[in-house]
Amino acid sequence: MIFSRYQRLFVKIYLNFDMSTKSKVLKLYKSLLRESEKFASYNFRLYAIDRVKYGFRENKNVNDTEILRNKIAEAHKNLEIIKRQTLISQMYKTEKLVIENIAHK
Repeated sequence: MIFSRYQRLFVKIYLNFDMSTKSKVLKLYKSLLRESEKFASYNFRLYAIDRVKYGFRENKNVNDTEILRNKIAEAHKNLEIIKRQTLISQMYKTEKLVIENIAHK
């Protein structure tokens, strides 16, 4: 299995925790990124993706089980927020920006 740079980073970060915790965190990370990709607005989409990556990088040195549990719970809440906001953003779509059209060519 080939891991991306970020996936390797997060697997490495959680070596101190059992395998189920590592896999849960990685699954949560992937879910957050996938949901962030669904924003209709280019700017919101990029902001959400960057925020997810930054949030995980910011907490890469968390070794305390209780703090990690709280961070995972917070990430789950953020996932629900992102899901709700992507649905709302898809209801009120706007025209694509010029940069989006260039990026897809």
